[in-house]
Parts: sequence; structure tokens; C-alpha cells
Amino acid sequence: MPLSGVHLNEPAGAPPRLSVVVPAFRCGHQLRAGLLALLASTLPRTEWELIVVDDGSPDDTGDVARQFADRVIRTGETPRGPAHARNCGAHEARAEVLLFVDADIRVQPDVLARVVAHFAADDRLSAVFGCYDDDPAAPGVVSQYRNLLHRFVHIDGAGEATTFWAGIGAVRRAAFAAIGGFDAARYPRPQIEDIDLGYRLRDAGGTLRLDPSVCGTHLKRWTLASMLRTDLRDRAIPWMRLLIERRAVLASGPLNIARREQLLVGTMALALLLGATAIVTNRATWLVGAVLCLTVIIIGNWRLFRWFADVRGVPFALAAVPLRLLFYVVSVAGAAWTLVSTPFIRRRGIAAAAVAPIA
Repeated sequence: MPLSGVHLNEPAGAPPRLSVVVPAFRCGHQLRAGLLALLASTLPRTEWELIVVDDGSPDDTGDVARQFADRVIRTGETPRGPAHARNCGAHEARAEVLLFVDADIRVQPDVLARVVAHFAADDRLSAVFGCYDDDPAAPGVVSQYRNLLHRFVHIDGAGEATTFWAGIGAVRRAAFAAIGGFDAARYPRPQIEDIDLGYRLRDAGGTLRLDPSVCGTHLKRWTLASMLRTDLRDRAIPWMRLLIERRAVLASGPLNIARREQLLVGTMALALLLGATAIVTNRATWLVGAVLCLTVIIIGNWRLFRWFADVRGVPFALAAVPLRLLFYVVSVAGAAWTLVSTPFIRRRGIAAAAVAPIA
């Protein structure tokens, strides 16, 4: 997949061991907390540099960044998305390892040291990424569910990976440059630019690793509307389109497109069909079939709900059930939309890709 090239500056002088790049847009308060957490790192400050990229923020984001960062880059007067912002930061970076950290994440003190250790221990490693911790900052069932779900998925997928997450994700500078960085033209807003980057790193023969001990607290507050909008518009639809273009990746089962998840999405599609049939025909038999399908989905997520109960209690686990069912509804909707909007010759095999990504 040809991309607009990203050519990184050659390091001048003695480079640090790690370049931390933080893309930021209209997030002064969260950015302050995130940068203070980075500065509390156990890795000596002399061994890493901090670059904040202000993506056209109209507020005090740039002023906050200048209080803490070694360099602050402003992309312009209008935002161009985190993919472009990260590329701009990478262009100015001096270290051989780039660590991307989202502005709304408060990393744990040992994250930078863990990242450096990963790359020092394995010359073949192209990228390593982590996850959120189990103590998200925002209250409320939706925010807690969303952040904890992300952690569960990444814990479950620990080890060698076929994709990438840029919330707390590091990549070897040479590997990043070789594939042209993030595809900022295709992803002008927060979407699946990091997943796409991971696929291309793998295409180039790179090794990627998911280490859940590389983690931080997510500060974002989710609402039901923002969760559904993000899952459909910025996750399910673009990710399934990407998978259709790259059909070979379907067999590798990265993170949450394992065969079990594909089957559960298909089961939700059947449940919706049976429910609609029950309404049209006014026959309860079809409704019973729909309920049975939903029961299968709940059973298929038993490990997730049990984990929710362990970390937040049984009431929270029960409250998460309808939210998880909505996830599959969104996945079905994304598949349906992609079927309609994608030419027939390119949409073959779409059912196998019908899962919205959490990564």
C-alpha cells in the first residue's frame, strides 16, 4: 500500500535513547496530567526527549505543552489528525526508538524504562505496545466499561501481535521510516491509523509485541453516544474496508477478530433478523430464536463478564451486558454499510471481517 513518504531527520550529536511523541488537540487539562506522569518516569530524564505536537488547538494546549516539553510543534491553525501529528513529531525526533503516547493517558512510572528494555533485548523487534490499566479516571458505567474492555482485550492478546496501538506504542525509528509512517492522508481524524501501521510493519517483516505491563490510566470520559459513533464511524467501517483490501490478514486472527468473535457477530446478525421477522409476522417463535441467539452471545463473552465481576463487582458486570450486545449490533451495522458501499468484487469475504476493533 503506497503512502506519502515520511523522511525522518538524521540524529544530530548524541541522541537520547528514546523520543516520546505526544499528539495533542484541545486538551490542556488532560495534557498537563499526562506530561507530569511522563516526567515522573523512572528512566533518567537525560535519556529521553519529549516532543508535543499541537494539532491546531484553539485553546491553551500549546501553552501547557511549552511548560514541560523539550520541543513543541504546531501543525497549523486547523487540526489534521493524530496520524499527521505523530508523523510531524517523528520527523523531529532524534532517538532510534519512537514512543507515541496519547495526550489523555497518564503512563505509569516504569513505562519508558520497559520500552527501552524491550528494544535493547531484541534487535528484531520493530514495535511494542501496551494497554490501559484497570483504574480508568472517568466515572460512569460507559467510561469504565469502555476502558476496561480495552484492557481485557489487550491482556487476552498479549505476546506476538499483528497490529499496533499508538495510545502507548513504540516503534523502531528505522522501521517506521521504511514504511512511510502513519497514513495521514487516509486517516485525517482519529480512526484506525495505528492498526494500519501495524499491518504494514508486519508486511515489511517486522516483529510486533503486546506487553500489558506497559500501561497507563486513560483520562477520557465516554458517553453512550460517543462510544457508538466511534465504534461505527471510526472503527468498524474503516477497519472492515481495510481488511477487505488485505484479505490475507483475516487468517492471522489479530486481537479481536478471532474466529470466535466472527461467529458471535454472525449470531447477532441472526438475532436481529429473527427479531425483525417476529415483529413483521407477529409470531413469538421467531422472538424465542432471537433470545436464544442473544443468550449464545452472552455465554460466548462469559470470560469477559467474569473478569468485569472480578475487577468491578457483579453489578457492573451485569450492567456491561447490554453494552457488549450493542457492540455486536454496531459490528453488524458496520458490515451492512460496508456491503452496501463497497463494490461487489471487493466485498467478498466481508462476513469474516465483521468486528469493530477495540485496539
